[in-house]
Amino acid sequence: MRPFWKRSPTEMTDRGNAGAGKNVISMLTTTGEAYYSWNGKMYESDIIRACIRPKVKAIGKLVGKHIREDKKTGLLVNPDANIRFLLSEPNPYMTGQQMQEKVANQLCLNNNAFILIVRDENGKAIQLYPVPCTMAQAIYRSSGELYLKFWYANGNTGTFPYTDLIHLRQDYNESDLFGESPAPALTGMMNVIGTIDQGIVKAIKNSGVVRWLLTFNSNMREEDIKANVQKFVDNYLTVETDSFGAAGVDAKASVQRIEPKDYVPNATQTDRTTERIYSFFNTNKKIVQSDYTEDEWNAYYESEIEPIAIQMQETYSVKLFSRKERGFGNRIVFEANNLQCASLTTKLAFQAMVDRGAMTPNEWRGTMNMAPVEGGDAPIRRLDTQVVDLIETALSNMNSSNCMAVANIIQNLLKGGERDETQNRHQRESDPE
Repeated sequence: MRPFWKRSPTEMTDRGNAGAGKNVISMLTTTGEAYYSWNGKMYESDIIRACIRPKVKAIGKLVGKHIREDKKTGLLVNPDANIRFLLSEPNPYMTGQQMQEKVANQLCLNNNAFILIVRDENGKAIQLYPVPCTMAQAIYRSSGELYLKFWYANGNTGTFPYTDLIHLRQDYNESDLFGESPAPALTGMMNVIGTIDQGIVKAIKNSGVVRWLLTFNSNMREEDIKANVQKFVDNYLTVETDSFGAAGVDAKASVQRIEPKDYVPNATQTDRTTERIYSFFNTNKKIVQSDYTEDEWNAYYESEIEPIAIQMQETYSVKLFSRKERGFGNRIVFEANNLQCASLTTKLAFQAMVDRGAMTPNEWRGTMNMAPVEGGDAPIRRLDTQVVDLIETALSNMNSSNCMAVANIIQNLLKGGERDETQNRHQRESDPE
């Protein structure tokens, strides 16, 4: 007999028997480390789809770029053509914008989204595929390496190492790996919306039931009853009748009007439930109906789009580049031209950023939906702002033998800068508004 204080060692699940793992998460109802999607039913709701569409479209408009920055080469944008094509053409079936929208839909509906990284024999990423799973389960091999097993809608499964998965998540709370499913919080409100919609449909259907009751004082055959009823309808209830809304019957029958008492949901209650769903998705009616102002969109962007963009930047960088490559300044960024919804006055005011080299001419032209021009990717600066650079260069070359000459040069530069600024000021004052 074995001593009671000893027990068999805990078996670590290997890739071969991945289904025996206990780490599972649920999107519909959270149970341990597993999740289940809501069978697509939430996406069938017009309110849910309207709530998430602005966010999905905005994430799809993010432009992924490969940045390499070090002391020797400086800042390089898209230095590797393979990474550039990977971000713009992730796989043969979709573009980068389409894949980002698909992943954003999964993220909004399930608070989890997965992208599979396909690598070549050298470990370099060559393709990206979204994983449309209905369930995911965390599997730990005997070596401690983490795998995720996915169940698909067609019944097939797939198991991949977590290092080859880009995992985006929201409402990251209880689970160590997965975001919390939005289904429990939305189920009650969705049931209310469904009940209200069904009530409206039934009320409309009930409008076609019996509205008049004819009581005959003598016994009549069934075909005679139908004939008299039809005669009453033809004479008094049709649009083409000549009775002018007046009806008359003899002593053989009496007519009684039946008033329908259908329950029609209160519009205030419906609007209140809709507002709760808007609040759950951190949106509002103006965002949903594209009736927002510049400031309203900026507030929505900073609260909903920018956090996802930052998460995508960090997750893509970690999964696409090794630690050594990131040490050499390689990273992925997702840029958004958030000035597209700005007013014309705001866009024109950004010409000052171009004058000072903060924006390139082509970047400014992009905000105006204009095509780039040759040489427009190089920053430019006004003459009065270039004086600072010239003075710094002169001071760095100054020594005891040329200090007087350098001082004269700096003095002339300052005078020239004052003339340029005065000229620019007079020009601005003389320009017609």
